[in-house]
Amino acid sequence: MYRFTLCILLFYCNCSLSNAQTTIVKKDTTWSLMVDEKQFTVKGVTFGYENDVANYDTYFSDLQSIGVNTIRTWASGKNTEKLLDAAQKYNIKVMVGIWMRHGRPGMEDDDTFNYLKDTEGMETMYQNAIDVVTKYKEHPAVLTWGIGNEVYLNIATDAEKEAYSKLLERICSTIKKIDKNHPITSTEAWTFGLDWWQKYVPSIDIYGLNSYGTGANFLEAELKKRNISKPYIITEFNVTGEWDIKNVQNGIKVEPSDEEKYSAIVNGYQNWIKNKASCLGVYIFHYSNGKDHISPWLFTHHRGSFRPTYWGIRKAYTGKEPTNAIPVINTFQLPTTTLKSETWIPVNLDVTDVENDDLDIRFYYNQRTGSRKRKDQINKLNFRGSLAEGFEIQIPKEHGAVKVYVNVKDTFNNVGIASTGITVTDEEAKHKKYLVPKTTLPFYVYKDGNDLPYTPTGYMGNYQSMSVDTAYKNDVHSGTSSIKITYKARSNWYGIAFVDPKNDWGENLGGYEIQGAKKFSFWAKADRDGVMATIGFGLIDKGKPFPDTAKKSKEIKLTSEWKQYTFNIKRLDLSCIRSGLVLFSSSFGFPQTIYIDDVLFE
Repeated sequence: MYRFTLCILLFYCNCSLSNAQTTIVKKDTTWSLMVDEKQFTVKGVTFGYENDVANYDTYFSDLQSIGVNTIRTWASGKNTEKLLDAAQKYNIKVMVGIWMRHGRPGMEDDDTFNYLKDTEGMETMYQNAIDVVTKYKEHPAVLTWGIGNEVYLNIATDAEKEAYSKLLERICSTIKKIDKNHPITSTEAWTFGLDWWQKYVPSIDIYGLNSYGTGANFLEAELKKRNISKPYIITEFNVTGEWDIKNVQNGIKVEPSDEEKYSAIVNGYQNWIKNKASCLGVYIFHYSNGKDHISPWLFTHHRGSFRPTYWGIRKAYTGKEPTNAIPVINTFQLPTTTLKSETWIPVNLDVTDVENDDLDIRFYYNQRTGSRKRKDQINKLNFRGSLAEGFEIQIPKEHGAVKVYVNVKDTFNNVGIASTGITVTDEEAKHKKYLVPKTTLPFYVYKDGNDLPYTPTGYMGNYQSMSVDTAYKNDVHSGTSSIKITYKARSNWYGIAFVDPKNDWGENLGGYEIQGAKKFSFWAKADRDGVMATIGFGLIDKGKPFPDTAKKSKEIKLTSEWKQYTFNIKRLDLSCIRSGLVLFSSSFGFPQTIYIDDVLFE
């Protein structure tokens, strides 16, 4: 009896952990996705919490409750296995993303890659893709492989697109040899990839098409027009994005209302997606929380509160109405004349809430010029007054078109948001040379490895012998993590710069305005006494189009104990600091390790 029971248990365990098989079936004119021979309609979301491992259970339980059966990621990384395990626990499948670099800065990234010349970089991408598939192909949560995202959109020339296409086919054809159980998807904006895929990438099984607003209704017709006999998944969908908006108010593109955002998902799913014979389903963008420009427009949560995207997903996939209605902003108007900065103006605001909850009202602004991060940044506005007596806001110290938001939050943690455009004049801001985001002091360049404003991509010297770990746990000054810089060679020099934008040496606008800071400080140590290092900030010279406006560094003899180092910087021009932390060192006979923690301007 004991042996029989054990055999049953072992059989059960093996079945529960076995690799699920995803296949594609066409019956008459209708395509279907099958998982273990059962039809699987993609009711998905793009997933924005890959790095919040501690709360995976919360997210996947919530996703399950609103009818989601699959998530999509753009890339794979250190948390992929844990993410797949958590998804499997809640019976949620994953389109596993494999990132391919963009040829030029575009909508979502400032990277630049040459598909005609950088053979080493292409080989790195190829090997990464094969490694990802080899590592995770047996995991039961894997639904498909998603290779690349909007790469054709972000490549300049046809020659480069052809080179990328051939690399993509090499990757896809190799994956087919090593994994027979999961189809391959590649993703592109709208239809920009169709002709290239048809000609050069036959190994793609499912076309992934990102489409927002009513465009989703025409995708099937676009495939038929090209005589394409393959299914597609809408890999990103939501209300019409800013890039397609035509209506402009005072220099600001008019954002859809909350009601339009909810309706686009609910009605769009029913009328533009669900009823298409070649469409296997959709991933709605974006299950995440944010505080930047894209967040109130397209995310499920903004500053921790529910947005129309969340309730729209729930209604589309389950048919259930919102548990609690988002406050409705019936009127939000500001003066249409040119406004002087720092003056106070009245707000015409009318708000209703079905449940008559107590409402918390705040105002913010955004300016859609300058660097990527500046255009994304939403800043607080000074305001005064109340709903009963009326509100006034203080015009920010900016110049040009400014987008102003009102946030109306109820006690259920819903937030209704409306926006409008105003024109502002300010002589000082008008002549600002580098339009980069403003910081709030103290401004941490590094603290526990979370949300790093600068990325360690400025490798210099004998960088092949250097490694950088921004989440080292075993030796910290404070908190949970520090920076560990390991140099394995016994001679030569090396350097690392934490920069913004990543992989950039002054050719693209980036960095931060840190005006008002009087001190720059950091904690540092080495694996032994006497290691010499030059540490500070600022690297890019004025010969480049977009330099650091200030530099400050010191040569330091490090010890094996944590010690704080502080620079006086109150007289420096900190209007554009694009290299937030820079380190140079050399080794003389021995490998060495340097640790850095708590890097800040204050």
